Amino acid sequence: MRFDLDGLPVHFPYVAIYPEQHAYMGELKRALDARGHALLEMPTGTGKTAALISLITSYSLANPSRPLRLIYCTRTVHEMEKTLAELRLLFAHLPPAASRSLLALGLSSRKNLCVHPQASAAAARDSVDTACRRLTASWVRENAASDPESTPLCEFYETFDRAAAAGDLASLMPPGVYTLADLRALGRQRRVCPYFLARQMVKYANVVVYSYQYLLDPKVASIASREMQKECVVVFDEAHNIDNVCIEALSVSIRKQTLEGAERNLRRISHEIDRFKATDANRLRAEYNRLVDGLAQRGNLPISDAWLANPALPDDILREAVPGNIRRAEHFLAVLWRLVRFLDGRLDTETVENEMPVAFVASIHSQAGIDQKMLRFCYDRLHSLMMTLEITDTDEFMHIQTICDFATLIGTYTRGFSIIIEPYDDRMPDIRDPVIQLSCHDASLAIRPVFDRFETVVITSGTLSPIDLYPRLLNFNPVISRSFTMSLTRDCICPMVLTRGSDQLPVSTKFDMRSDPGVVRNYGRLLLEMASAVPDGIVCFFVSYSYMDGIVNSWHEMGILQDIMQHKLVFIETPDVVETTLALDNYRKACDCGRGAVFFSVARGKVAEGIDFDRHYGRLVIMFGVPFQYTLSRILLARLESLRETFQIKEGDFLTFDALRQAAQCVGRVIRSKADYGMMIFADKRYSRHDKRSKLPGWILSHLHDAHLNLSTDMALHIAREFLRRMAQPYDKTGSGGKKTLLTEEDLQAMAQDAMEM
Repeated sequence: MRFDLDGLPVHFPYVAIYPEQHAYMGELKRALDARGHALLEMPTGTGKTAALISLITSYSLANPSRPLRLIYCTRTVHEMEKTLAELRLLFAHLPPAASRSLLALGLSSRKNLCVHPQASAAAARDSVDTACRRLTASWVRENAASDPESTPLCEFYETFDRAAAAGDLASLMPPGVYTLADLRALGRQRRVCPYFLARQMVKYANVVVYSYQYLLDPKVASIASREMQKECVVVFDEAHNIDNVCIEALSVSIRKQTLEGAERNLRRISHEIDRFKATDANRLRAEYNRLVDGLAQRGNLPISDAWLANPALPDDILREAVPGNIRRAEHFLAVLWRLVRFLDGRLDTETVENEMPVAFVASIHSQAGIDQKMLRFCYDRLHSLMMTLEITDTDEFMHIQTICDFATLIGTYTRGFSIIIEPYDDRMPDIRDPVIQLSCHDASLAIRPVFDRFETVVITSGTLSPIDLYPRLLNFNPVISRSFTMSLTRDCICPMVLTRGSDQLPVSTKFDMRSDPGVVRNYGRLLLEMASAVPDGIVCFFVSYSYMDGIVNSWHEMGILQDIMQHKLVFIETPDVVETTLALDNYRKACDCGRGAVFFSVARGKVAEGIDFDRHYGRLVIMFGVPFQYTLSRILLARLESLRETFQIKEGDFLTFDALRQAAQCVGRVIRSKADYGMMIFADKRYSRHDKRSKLPGWILSHLHDAHLNLSTDMALHIAREFLRRMAQPYDKTGSGGKKTLLTEEDLQAMAQDAMEM
């Protein structure tokens, strides 16, 4: 359909639109007009992706003088593929002249795009990267020119390189929408490397879909996103955890194994330096001269040689000369040896230590003779040295890269970080496992370059409540901040707060109550009663793996688990990805054949973040407890202190906000469209408190009736049966009268007419 939105002709790929999609597009258009950032919360299953890409593409087509390009960031490859499928549908509904000129593509790692038979066969991502470099590095190709028989090359990359040199890449990738599977198929058909082709074509594409890390992790962003212009519109979808992604991008952990691996790396590098001194000393001399002029003068590296970039350095520092005492390869190696030995000494501690970067850098200077400027240049100096030494198997050098990453970060930042040294994990005090953790507390450090660089950044998700906390956490000022509700023709969502069992004993996962046999039994009885009454799939979320293990064992001993399995099969998520994927596959099969199943999962796990339990795969989701973070974690305590001092966010407010967004994310898995229906049980007495409950998204709260706030198991069972009986009745999908939930082109024209008359 095509309709007018405040003077903008919008192309939409469906014959009808939800009212909240229309309102969402209106707010998005205002953000684009104002050239500012937006924070938008819209319920799951209401077509956020379709609304976003339709509005931004239509805006770009209507303003040829301001050609907008869309950078759409997702968390997983699965979400990336879904977004590209929506784009393909939209492009099919655009005017032919427009669709023939637009290019949209997904960009992922070599692991997901490589088509070389041997390189793509490697299991790990780093191994695929290394196999690729062995075939495509510039010095490998130089050697192949003189000795083609003994030096294998990648024919796919060679085709790409010839086309790039001739300026003929566009002929290899005509306009259209390219998913990862399409790129691989194109690569095999035209015998060209899909990874490097996509990397190069990103700068010409109208829409690019890739992972958060390509913009938020500085090491990746400066390679993959360097060519992006200020006019780009950046969208972070499912961005409720964006602050955690930012923090992880700038945090580093070092263990004994890291230091042992770094020592092996340094011995190998030393051996390579000696070999080059004997055979090709000019290369080392040329590198020294280049470093005198500064790292920015390294010249444009061939695309196949680009390594992970510096995690922190701004361009003005890169133009400085590298400190004289690390310019010579052997001198730099000696500095790294001193740094590794210093860190090894710091790991030999019996007590927990917490230091700020300034104090830690001062102790490195006094004990190892390495100053702040030398630390700051470590990462790039290592990169330069590995290029000079023609090292291709970079996966073997991950340990020394981690050390240099750590050094550069502490040498660059003085605030927003702390260094925490722990001799063992509090949860396993008998096992010595010392770790140095450089922990970033300020999420705005990673995302600030994105806000500064692009005119419009849209942060959107189904669970952003309370929405006013995100501008403080990420330190930005959105011009639009709005939360939308879901328009429904029937109450297809039934949230309940269960505070006690049938025996009237309160239930909670509070630390002093979670092991109580009465609580464990009541949780088990709740699941057993629901398994006997609810058809198809039930999903249960627990607060942690250890709690899930403990309670499942207790249910087994009580005989509750066997009773549940009389009604439905039980599947369990584990930390192992392969096992969990298999369990999910079998869970779906059990639901498909009508047997029904129960899936046990963990809040903050892979399933809670990325798997949908729509339709019969999830008729009920039970959230056992409130998924607070482990509050004795020293990293969390340091972050809470930083939030209080820097942004005036109280510890309790942040912990509750974080727990409730995770709970909302878990229960939101059950509704993925308006035709769907499902129940949500918040099984913990703490959810009945207003300060906890009010942090849930508005689209859940609007269906949480007062009568459902303080339920026992038998009351919840009665409500569930009534709800399922209601959902079995036929209903009007489009709505009627004043409660229309699907707007056609005629409805939108009538709305526009009414607005003009007013």
